[in-house]
Amino acid sequence: MDKVKAMQTFVRIVEANSFSRAAESLHLPRASLTATMKNLEAFLGRQLLQRTTRKLSLTPDGAQYYAHCIDILAAIDASEQPFFGAESARPRGKLRIDLPSALARHLILPHIAAFHEACPEVELSISITDRLVDLIQDGIDCAVRVGKLQDSSMIGRQIGEMRFVTCATPSYFARHGVPQAIDELHAHRSVVHFSARTGRPFDWDFVVGEAVVKVAISGPIAVNDADANLSCALQGLGLTQVATYQVRRHLADGTLVQVLADTPPTPMPVSLLYPQGRMAAPKLAAFAGWLGALFDSDPDLALAGRP
Repeated sequence: MDKVKAMQTFVRIVEANSFSRAAESLHLPRASLTATMKNLEAFLGRQLLQRTTRKLSLTPDGAQYYAHCIDILAAIDASEQPFFGAESARPRGKLRIDLPSALARHLILPHIAAFHEACPEVELSISITDRLVDLIQDGIDCAVRVGKLQDSSMIGRQIGEMRFVTCATPSYFARHGVPQAIDELHAHRSVVHFSARTGRPFDWDFVVGEAVVKVAISGPIAVNDADANLSCALQGLGLTQVATYQVRRHLADGTLVQVLADTPPTPMPVSLLYPQGRMAAPKLAAFAGWLGALFDSDPDLALAGRP
């Protein structure tokens, strides 16, 4: 058995999430891929894939072996690259990306044509979701994550910093008054943003000197989406704490008014997450560089200290 070829076949099946699609991309009959996987699993003495009529997924052994395959194949590519010149370093191939919904719609997708123009041979497959996908299990090359990273088995590169603002409409303030201090928030109505994963509402937090003060808020409506949160606030349903990049134009034209500016919400890191060894691929390195530059160009998302 050609082990390298078997690894390449296995990786292609996982990334395509389908034997049929992988066979088409390799220009091989499906039966050939089935035979390769059967021989590979027999050689390893482990089942790597769970196959049903509707779903293809990695077993725990398969996820571990997949990560090793990525590292080995990346090392092979790196060792061969000097002998093939600049042609081998061109970004090309399919790149699977997972993006949080609000960042995807407001920042990344409006500029994605620029990346395509710069790297026309990279085929992007973009999933947009606010759940924490399993990069290995779902065959994702990289994901943008907001907040503290939880997955220690992945590599995280901070590409930005999301800043927030507390605000509401002038009509809301006309009816309910303007809070002058954090301890006045209990008397106000707020748009509650709860986690789509846990169902728990997010507390608001504020930087007060060297400390962070958390406040549990309440209100007549709760949503689990950042854009829905903003939509409710724009209708005067209550105060909101929302990412500054989402409301920049609303603050500029007076549709929303900021409050408690002296005690701003705590910023959150924005990171690019990817499996170890994957950054050696030119397609991912090119996307990471482009994405970092895109964040640097936005004053509400650039890392502190950068222009």
